[in-house]
Parts: sequence; C-alpha cells; structure tokens
Amino acid sequence: MKESLDAERMACWRAYIEASQRLFTQLEDDLRADSELSFADYHVLVLLSEAPGQRLRMGELAGRLVFSPSRLTYQISSMQKRGLVARESCPDDRRGSEAVLTATGLLTLREAAPHHLRSARTHLMDDLDDAEVACLTRVFERLGRRLRADRDVSSTPADK
Repeated sequence: MKESLDAERMACWRAYIEASQRLFTQLEDDLRADSELSFADYHVLVLLSEAPGQRLRMGELAGRLVFSPSRLTYQISSMQKRGLVARESCPDDRRGSEAVLTATGLLTLREAAPHHLRSARTHLMDDLDDAEVACLTRVFERLGRRLRADRDVSSTPADK
C-alpha cells in the first residue's frame, strides 16, 4: 500500500514538473512575442508594482525571485538600460540599493499583464490533458492542506 502511494506521489510530481516546464516555455514565448519582456522581467515588474512606494531592496527582491545576487544584478542592469526600473541607494542602508519601478516599467507591465493572463488561461485550459489536470489537482490539494496545517500550528498561542 505504501509503495503504491509513493509511486502515485512520484507520478504526480513528475507530471507537475513536466507540465510546469512546458507551460513556462509557452508562457515565456507568448510574453516575449506580445511585449518583449522575459518572464523574469515580468515578475520583477509585478513585485515592484505591489511593493510600498514601488521599490524593494535588492536583497528582498532576490529572495522573492529566488535569484542569486549576481543574477539579480544582471537582471536589474538589463531592465535599467531599457528604462523599466531604476536603481537607487537605499536611504536606510548606505551599503544597499533598491530597485525602483519607473513610469515606463509600470506602463509596460500594464500593457503586458492582460496578454500574459490570457496566455496563461489559454495554455492551462488547452495544453494540459486530463491526467495532468488530475495529478496537478491532487498536488495542489495536498499542498493546500499542508499550508493550512502549518498556518494553524503557527497561529496557536504557545503554552505557558
């Protein structure tokens, strides 16, 4: 019984990874065709648009994107050359710097977002077969249960 559960779990994760890779490639291609943004560009712009003052410290941005500092520096420099973001020294920390969303970056994000969302819906509905949908559903249900359990444990007051 345990072996069949482990085999099913592995099959679900394999389906999830394969479907995610395929969808990511399709979304990246669609995003570049519509707006000349990479997926990384798009996510940097989204994170900055949601941040207070539309700015984030480079370290916090790297953590949210799971980028290495050198990869983030390259990404921000590339986006800075295109006028999508600016890089400013951080007033709270002289050694650090912040990425700041520019007006051009915000306009580019607003133009790209509807295309990206439509592309994501199209690929999710059209490019996954029933078995992949079933596997992904099980994976996300398990993940949701685990996250709810973790949240419940962390929100209970500590015993005195």
